[in-house]
Amino acid sequence: MTTQPSKQLEIFENPVQTRDYRIHMEIPEFTCLCPKTGQPDFARLTLDYIPDKKCVELKSLKLYIWSYRDEGTFHEAVTNQILDDLVAAMKPRFIRLTSKFYVRGGIFTNVVVEHRKKGWRPKTQVFLEAFDEQFNTR
Repeated sequence: MTTQPSKQLEIFENPVQTRDYRIHMEIPEFTCLCPKTGQPDFARLTLDYIPDKKCVELKSLKLYIWSYRDEGTFHEAVTNQILDDLVAAMKPRFIRLTSKFYVRGGIFTNVVVEHRKKGWRPKTQVFLEAFDEQFNTR
């Protein structure tokens, strides 16, 4: 059986619903197509979220991201669509998606979108160390 791209995001119960904690994911191989030229666009996506009752399952996220490979879409539109789909599936307390598209015609495009659950307020801010970018090798 081969694995195919899918728009279906699977979720599972957050194992620790009593605490705010951050889930950080880096997706270095996002691709879609330029809606004007049909040429491939490449991006590194960074997903940070604080789950409420649900978390996204990683294999389904991988297949979901893969589903954009042959779609023509603007950077702004695809970043917002991915966030909207994740919010609809998980209903997180907080979520931020950053898309860093590689250079095209001498221009880098970065798109950052966020969602906060109505009424959710972060706890008193605590400095959190930044995660170093991940690479295929360590």
